[in-house]
Amino acid sequence: MSIIGNLLWWIFGGILLAAAWALAGLLLCITIIGIPFGIQCIKIGFFVLWPFGQDVEIGNFGVGGFLLNILWILIFGWEIAVAHLVFGLLLCVTIIGIPFGMQHFKLAKLALIPFGATIYSI
Repeated sequence: MSIIGNLLWWIFGGILLAAAWALAGLLLCITIIGIPFGIQCIKIGFFVLWPFGQDVEIGNFGVGGFLLNILWILIFGWEIAVAHLVFGLLLCVTIIGIPFGMQHFKLAKLALIPFGATIYSI
């Protein structure tokens, strides 16, 4: 089921979303200060390619990860998380869209707090 879900995800915008995350990551890696944020964007971009069959665990960060998460949330994390929440809610209106909406909810969680997040296979 996860293979079919991932293929449908790709067709209906997953590839474009992953490309946007990767492009944002590459742009952030241009500056030395943006490298940690760029690495997280690229990590999220890989997760966006295969969201079905994977899950996210938040909370394995130290003091540095905590400070970077606060900075991430203040600069652009909350906007991205709200966008994923809105897309998730819109997709959950229909029965067919519920699995895709659930993936957007996972992405919202990861977009809000990327530092210290662990992505693992289910």
